[in-house]
Amino acid sequence: MKATILSVGDELVLGQTVDTNSAWISQQLAAVGCDVAAHATVPDDLDAIRRAVARFAGECDFLIVSGGIGPTEDDLTRQALAAVMATPLELNETWLARLHEFFDKLGRPMPETNKVQAMIPRGARMIENTNGTAAGIDATLGVAASGHPRECRVFVMPGVPKEMKAMFTRDVLPHVSARTGGAVILSRTLHTFGMGESWVAENLGPQMMRGRNPSVGTTVSHGIVSLRINARYPSRDEAQRELDAATRACEAALGDLIYGADNVTLAAVVAGLLAPARKTVATAESCTGGLLAKMLTDVPGSSDYFTQGWVTYSNLAKHERLGVSTEMLNVYGAVSEPVVTAMARNARRLAKTDYALSISGVAGPGGGSAAKPVGTVCIALASQLKPDLRGDARYFDSAVTARTFTFPGDREMVRDRSAKMALTMLRFHLLGKPLPF
Repeated sequence: MKATILSVGDELVLGQTVDTNSAWISQQLAAVGCDVAAHATVPDDLDAIRRAVARFAGECDFLIVSGGIGPTEDDLTRQALAAVMATPLELNETWLARLHEFFDKLGRPMPETNKVQAMIPRGARMIENTNGTAAGIDATLGVAASGHPRECRVFVMPGVPKEMKAMFTRDVLPHVSARTGGAVILSRTLHTFGMGESWVAENLGPQMMRGRNPSVGTTVSHGIVSLRINARYPSRDEAQRELDAATRACEAALGDLIYGADNVTLAAVVAGLLAPARKTVATAESCTGGLLAKMLTDVPGSSDYFTQGWVTYSNLAKHERLGVSTEMLNVYGAVSEPVVTAMARNARRLAKTDYALSISGVAGPGGGSAAKPVGTVCIALASQLKPDLRGDARYFDSAVTARTFTFPGDREMVRDRSAKMALTMLRFHLLGKPLPF
């Protein structure tokens, strides 16, 4: 079974409103084994909607339409569907009575313009709207695709997400599920950070071959390279079994570069390693301006492991707040491994934490040099040394690992990747493993 999702609205075409309906509908269809052939968006234009309905109805088994069935003159989806069906709109007396009842409860007369929301094409069926005034439409179109006749079931729903979701779940999804016969598409997303998409794809090898089931594809967002695994099978048990097998194969190929799955964040993974071990961390940041601390504290329960942070943007702040010597700053510069080493070591000492992370870099767009171009970032991790043989409780020196990275992109990208790399350094340390890059 194959579906197309059609969204209607000038605000969507112009980018004034983000189309979240299509993404949600796709997820629901996948859960019952229905492939989505395309997402399409058209403006509030009668001819544009009519052409889109006629075209997509000839290419799929289900056409799911949202938007354009309100009470105003720019709501034209019902008229466009009637034009494709070559049939007039008819007043549905049942829904008209519901509309009057709705407005009676509000204590005001129904505007004449709302009457159109009870109009549906002759031969179509009304879908009840339990959360609004626009009746949905259920129609079957007999169309010719490549010279061969086929039927397409068309469902028209409101664009308001709350109304659409209730209507889709109750009156649309069961029809689709009945046609797919219990088939499902199960998905999982694995996340990596630190290596590029081409490296990840190369190391996945045959897992990414086209035509495989489950399929594996890669996407990139904010420096995170994600693996999207989709398993299409006749039954949920089979799909789950094959999805798990594909996941294990990807994990074997990439190892600890994979930090988590689905909606988990890198900071949440680090938190999951710190909190159970009752370990604490502090931060000392320059170019990231507190972004690393924000990521760590975005996780609920962060007070269990995060104690405090410093944003020492200027050299004076690095000296006065973190005790970095002016001689070191003058000799090596603020963006250097000796400086971030001192920042991390002193932050850990002052905060009395198990770990401290420090960052200093050139985020851009200006400030770079031939020796230290924009994107140059130094990051350090300070951790506890083993207690000295005397067992002196006052002993609080640190082992420090410092690295210099060159991150591509604009100011926002450099800052974001810097904070994520600091988290990655701490994650691998907590795993007891060296960075794999």
